[in-house]
Amino acid sequence: MRYGNGMNAIQTDIYVLAAHPAWRESRVNQPLMQAALSLPRVQLQDVYSSYPDYAIDVAAEQAALAKAQLVVLLHPIQWYSMPALQKLWLDEVLTYGWAYGEGGDKLQGKDLWLVATTGGPDASYHPQGYNRYFFDAFLPPYEQTAALCGMRFLPPLVLHGAHAVAQDVVTQHIAIFSQRLASYPNWPEMDDLEQCAACVVPMKDRPTEKEAV
Repeated sequence: MRYGNGMNAIQTDIYVLAAHPAWRESRVNQPLMQAALSLPRVQLQDVYSSYPDYAIDVAAEQAALAKAQLVVLLHPIQWYSMPALQKLWLDEVLTYGWAYGEGGDKLQGKDLWLVATTGGPDASYHPQGYNRYFFDAFLPPYEQTAALCGMRFLPPLVLHGAHAVAQDVVTQHIAIFSQRLASYPNWPEMDDLEQCAACVVPMKDRPTEKEAV
């Protein structure tokens, strides 16, 4: 786990979960991670570096989330979703009775922001493109994760065609990312975004250990 600009976790209110299985090959996500690290409000978790054995420290992650007001998922889109370790992080950290369900109110009122890159260009996310759908069609799992936890899902920041876009486009994208983090929560669109009431999941809908599927 890393902290921005030498500040400790008590002084931060933004938790960035950076997930990339091959940072050395990253053209955009790696400099985005470095930009986040330069900001004093940010606590950054490089999940692939911290958990190379996939053994996630759930207590530490939940403690970091509890201190944050903005949670950022920073990763490339892989097979129309998040990298495998990021998905495991969600499975193990956002537990019933803590993040959602009866008594699970630790994330209510916080914000969730997706910052993602795609290999395919914007035109490929179109009914006539090879991805067949607009990119928004792949967002419901993220949106519903936020809703289940009573979090507000902020408009994603996405850079399409990350492998091939011009360097000045990458530079501008990083600048926007940094500016958004630095100015949070004073974003122009915030007044138009409603807080999401948590979706209540009753205990009867949860399997017992013997019934686990």
